[in-house]
Amino acid sequence: MSPGKQVSENEAAAPMAASARLESMRRRVRLSRLAVWTVIAAGPIALGVAITSTPTTVEAATETKPTAMRTTAVAADPAGYAQSFVSTWLRSSADDASTAQARLAQSMAPGVELPDPAAGAQSLPQSLTAVRSAQRADGAWSVTVAAQYADGRLRYYAVPVTADRAGASFAVTGAPGVVAGPAQAGVPTSPYGVTVPEGDLTSAVGEFLAAYLTGAGEVSRYLAPGVQLTAVSPAPYTAVTVQQVSAVEEAAAAEQVPADGTKVRVLAQVEARDVGGRWPLGYELALTARSGRWEVSALESGTVQDGGVR
Repeated sequence: MSPGKQVSENEAAAPMAASARLESMRRRVRLSRLAVWTVIAAGPIALGVAITSTPTTVEAATETKPTAMRTTAVAADPAGYAQSFVSTWLRSSADDASTAQARLAQSMAPGVELPDPAAGAQSLPQSLTAVRSAQRADGAWSVTVAAQYADGRLRYYAVPVTADRAGASFAVTGAPGVVAGPAQAGVPTSPYGVTVPEGDLTSAVGEFLAAYLTGAGEVSRYLAPGVQLTAVSPAPYTAVTVQQVSAVEEAAAAEQVPADGTKVRVLAQVEARDVGGRWPLGYELALTARSGRWEVSALESGTVQDGGVR
């Protein structure tokens, strides 16, 4: 094609393209006018919608500063310190303040006199246990320590102790005093009021506890799906016999295993034997029925109160 002809075609195409662009702009203007008149004709509601549909500016959220957390220091319980002091104090003698026990007692309780026991008049306690701690004021405590003797005597000592809040320093501030022991608490009524006869449930309990305490079989075969319990190791007993099983729910006493998913809580009284003798033990268990058998779903501790679910 000659150069002249190419120029002629380009010159002709330019007005056509300009005309097409102009026509497109006209169509957009007409559509815009139509939309405006449509909104006006529809009334205030449509106009409000049109206004509210316009883009809005979203402000960036201001950065929040972390809230300062205030914690309250927990006062250290000096029960162990008081127990150690009573042990050394009872083993000390004013006649020989140079012994290790006497020096330790005096360092733990500056200014507190040592006892002066008669030779052979009183045996030393076999064990000491802190049974109660009471905070009387800021840093001031009274700790009750039980001393058990070989002849069956049980004596309680109240020890005044001061302690800093960090538990870094303690001191016995006065001589211990012999006090009355804790009162006997009333025994609540057991929630296990349903007697379970021999059957599938008692067999499941006995087999589980035998595996748990004697190593006879795998514990896992008696557990509900998803439950994990590890047998006592090394096995402490050679034989376990179920003496009585009581339950909270009546379903535990049914002659046949109830529907899948039925849950019961039982208290099993068992007799365990080893080379040292016979030992009566008690275990609280939760069991669930599945596929015509009882499976252990929990080995619980403590006592269920009023049959409540824990």
